[in-house]
Amino acid sequence: MSRLALRVVAAALGALTLVTGCGDGDSDGGGSDDGRRPDGSRVTIRVPADAPTISDAVSLARPGDLVLVAPGVYRESVRIDTERITLRGESRAGVVIDGQVRRPNGVVVAAPGVAVENLTVRNNTHNGVLVTGSAAAIAGLPGSGGYDTGDEPVTLLKSFLVSHVTATRNGLYGIYAFSARNGVIERSYTSGGADSGIYVGQCRPCRIVVRDNVSELNAVGYEGTNAGGDMYVVGNRLVGNRVGLTTNSDHQEKLLPQRDAVIAGNLIADNQQRKTPEQADGGWGIGIGVDGGSDNRIVRNRVTGNTNAGLVITATADLTADRNRITDNTFTANGVDIGWTFPTATRGQGNCLEGNELRTTVPAGLASTASCPVPATSPTPSGSWRGPAAPAGIPFTEVVAPAAQPEFPGAGTVGATVVPDTPALPAVADIALPAPSLLADGARVRTS
Repeated sequence: MSRLALRVVAAALGALTLVTGCGDGDSDGGGSDDGRRPDGSRVTIRVPADAPTISDAVSLARPGDLVLVAPGVYRESVRIDTERITLRGESRAGVVIDGQVRRPNGVVVAAPGVAVENLTVRNNTHNGVLVTGSAAAIAGLPGSGGYDTGDEPVTLLKSFLVSHVTATRNGLYGIYAFSARNGVIERSYTSGGADSGIYVGQCRPCRIVVRDNVSELNAVGYEGTNAGGDMYVVGNRLVGNRVGLTTNSDHQEKLLPQRDAVIAGNLIADNQQRKTPEQADGGWGIGIGVDGGSDNRIVRNRVTGNTNAGLVITATADLTADRNRITDNTFTANGVDIGWTFPTATRGQGNCLEGNELRTTVPAGLASTASCPVPATSPTPSGSWRGPAAPAGIPFTEVVAPAAQPEFPGAGTVGATVVPDTPALPAVADIALPAPSLLADGARVRTS
């Protein structure tokens, strides 16, 4: 046995801190207490006091344990294979997992019930945080798009939480939930994602809530691919990317087509930031894009200052965009507020608008000609417009550093977080139109 292994074992036996009667942190509650020791205790493993690296500490942890990390830069990739572990930093900005632009992932969550909280992940060639049930994704086998797993059967990781995480300057995605369900991504910050800041892919039903996040200076702020069924993107600030939000279908992932997501109460603004990584499909100046997605509800979002279009609905070459409902949103100062365009023979049906504040649509007059409700088989009209050309981007490693972000409450004093088997889902009727200042305190990019 190596000296390092002996030291880790000794730390596990002699220096673990027993914590009894711990609370659930900032979680939604729920779950069970079967992660406790027979005497009712949980264990806190401290890094570096009890284990020299985060990976060493995670390897010692048992279900229900908390791995609590002291401030420092940790040059490693952390993989969590044990269920119901909490990985938490004592300081969100001070605990940094740095991939040094040579490791693919900062944190890989490959077990259910895991919480990742209050730390920063940066400089990974693929992902800051990867949550997945896909062995191919864990092994780094997906193709250049980050998600083609070939003939691998779909296995969905069940239950996760990513909270108060800063993910910056990563080569594909900041926070990436792929082939996972029953989870929450909340109160996090992503920037410099060369594909997107937050990505949810290949799940149905997802039962995933993406809420109260700031995603800026990415190619795309949020992307959902083949992700639907209790899929909620609510209350986020998606400002100053190249594209704010997309929900789409893609043959590179399974479980297509995308359908049945709720996009509500988000601020989606000024998505034509030049000092960002280039978007692979050349997207620029778009607030919301629906590409081959169906049965989505887009409700009470504030979509403003996107120089190409506030919201675009289009279709892939063989997957239609049907029955999307766009209701009670406020569109201001966009190149085109709402544009429906189908450059191939594939068309949409049953798409409709109701109660929106808007100025321009393509084709003209959609607020009256496509007013909800419309028959499910009603053909969706199509038009075209001239949008601005996308400028060259910058390397993801050169995106400006994040501003200070809020800390996880009681990070060093509360116990492990109990991740519920199924998250509480938002009541859409209770989600209000956001103010232009939504989550501005944690943002670099201000709305115009």
